[in-house]
Amino acid sequence: MSDHRNDLPQVGADTPLAPPELLEVRPNGVGSRSSLGAGIRAAVALVSLITLVASGIAWASYQKFTSDIGHGAPVPALTGTDADGADQNILLIGDDSRAGANAAELRALGTTQDGGSVNTDTMMILHVPARGGKATIVSVPRDSWVDIPGYGKGKINSAYGDGYSTARSKGANETASESAGIMLLIQTLNALTGLHIDHYMQVNLLGFYRISIAIGGIDVCLNAAQNPSTDSDANGRGYSGINLPAGHSVIMGTQALAFVRQRHGLPQGDLDRIKRQQYFLSAAFRKVATAGVLMNPFKLRDLLKAVSSSLMIDPALNVVSLAGEFQNMSAGNITFATIPNDGSQTIYPDGVQTSIVAINTAALPGFIRTLQGKPADSALAAAPVAAPSSVAVDVLNGASITGLAAANGAALKKLGFHVETIDSTDPIPQTSVEYPAGLQGKAKAVAAATPGAKLVLTTAVNKVTLVLGANGVQVKGLASQAGPISTSTPAASNATSNAASSSPGTGARKAPVAAGLGCIN
Repeated sequence: MSDHRNDLPQVGADTPLAPPELLEVRPNGVGSRSSLGAGIRAAVALVSLITLVASGIAWASYQKFTSDIGHGAPVPALTGTDADGADQNILLIGDDSRAGANAAELRALGTTQDGGSVNTDTMMILHVPARGGKATIVSVPRDSWVDIPGYGKGKINSAYGDGYSTARSKGANETASESAGIMLLIQTLNALTGLHIDHYMQVNLLGFYRISIAIGGIDVCLNAAQNPSTDSDANGRGYSGINLPAGHSVIMGTQALAFVRQRHGLPQGDLDRIKRQQYFLSAAFRKVATAGVLMNPFKLRDLLKAVSSSLMIDPALNVVSLAGEFQNMSAGNITFATIPNDGSQTIYPDGVQTSIVAINTAALPGFIRTLQGKPADSALAAAPVAAPSSVAVDVLNGASITGLAAANGAALKKLGFHVETIDSTDPIPQTSVEYPAGLQGKAKAVAAATPGAKLVLTTAVNKVTLVLGANGVQVKGLASQAGPISTSTPAASNATSNAASSSPGTGARKAPVAAGLGCIN
């Protein structure tokens, strides 16, 4: 039976990378009247031959792969303490370089070979527990407002560019300049999270494009059609080049790039883009596993060729060990998270209007504990639930519905709580109950009255505070009156703020499924 997905058109897939030659094993002759025993012996011999040939191809592919990978500067040794102990952290970076693209690829990317820019719009930390267990990919929003050592406050995606440009201005070559950018980004992340980055892996724009084609595209599902008219703001339209219908599609090449890069026109901007990136990676891992890429030497050769041509790693990174980790991820042994944040905000540094993502630094220690498989708040489980009459609570509206805080405050009063402040706050994706240390029991009482709300230990509040988010979770009796305000599908990725648990060508074709991940904004 043929796979009916292969009968569907692949839009713009007329200029893919040329596939490598396939080795075909042919027996010298096959007799129509050969005995059963001879047939079995021939079959065994054929399988043995294929195994030997495949092993040779896999080995040759690996040798070629390792020799083609670029190497940057080593990661500085750990000084002081590491927030997660012996666990490993690998920084995954995506930059905008098109270096090495051929003419067809440049046409498909809609650009010229200008080398691209030094933007790092994709920053993730692959956290691998030292004692086994699920790995976690932690996304860091590009607009995170942080301290950049030696450069002051700025968006975290500028750290790489600052380090790169400074090195370049001093006469450093391309590899040394990229290494300088990576080192400054590592310093910035270490100062922010307390995590020691053990290794790094940088993939450029061209590499992502080639990888998406090498694995045959990715199944995705959109809640709504995305095109230049939706990919827009007051200043322009069509920023990412996305042009996909609502529902299911298989994307590769330029549309794969557009899918993970779009942020204009999405309800939560950069945070929705992170959900897209996590969704895409999860679908890609599933695709690699189900298609047998890692165990198929021919497919593996295509993938390794696509990866090695656009990859730079630190000299100490063991690619064999890393491949094993990725194989575990392909089997579903992975979770996704986003660094704790308070959502998108507008600030005015030096009088300039700037859109940022505010990091919830108070929730970071608990978040790191959850990466290690520990409870975010070790005192929470043992704390008895307080009586509502003993609990003073503030209620803040972080959603887009007028009067939401007042309605929930009134509902809490009916349940016996002392409601003090009713106000609004910056938009957040999830309803949460924030509380300071020592008020665990009172926080549990408010959480019990608000089924589905996440408990967040933080120093940002001095009393229990119910913050109503875009997922529609409300106080008992109100939840049925308002469904989710955001249309994003939780199954696509973890919620944006995991602070709650811790404090060649455009490829697009219709697909029947999206790797079991549901649909997404």
